[in-house]
Amino acid sequence: MSRNLFLSITNIVKYLERMFLTNAAPPAPALAYIVQPHSDPHNSSFSLRELIGDGILWAVPKHRRSVEKRLNRKFGHPDYVWKPLKEKRNLRSCLQCGNDHEMGVLCPHCYAKVRDETQLMQDKIQAQLGLEPIEQEVIVLYEGETTATTEEQQGKRIVEMKKPRPMWFTKNLLQKSTQQSSNEIKPTNLG
Repeated sequence: MSRNLFLSITNIVKYLERMFLTNAAPPAPALAYIVQPHSDPHNSSFSLRELIGDGILWAVPKHRRSVEKRLNRKFGHPDYVWKPLKEKRNLRSCLQCGNDHEMGVLCPHCYAKVRDETQLMQDKIQAQLGLEPIEQEVIVLYEGETTATTEEQQGKRIVEMKKPRPMWFTKNLLQKSTQQSSNEIKPTNLG
């Protein structure tokens, strides 16, 4: 309150000075000369310590924000502005495992199983085929599986996993989505 009053009074005084004292002659120009010892720029060594001195800390808080102030910023003050926590309404339960997850996001529990199985497959491929670049397609066979024909195996590398295939990892996941079958019937006379 007193600060606002002080600022308004100083603004009024400045306004009055500009209004009445602008017609007066400006003060006479004065020259000032400071004598500094001449230093040779080639001989002097540049020191960062001399430039900074004890140190400059800008945009760094001097004091830690207290718990009360942090909570007021987060939730608001109950007497003035109250920002209560809002419940999440976009939670769904997974149809496969039953764990809860946000809508529009993969179930973390199911995705962890997929990630672990993928890691096992990658480790098995790396152990069997090494770190060489793989130009040929790799087929992963689980326990009890065989490839239907030798034509499928031709030009492909086979990696065998010594465990049964997980139920969620069906065989049609291995088929390429860009493969087009030759016996596909295309519609005609549509236009």
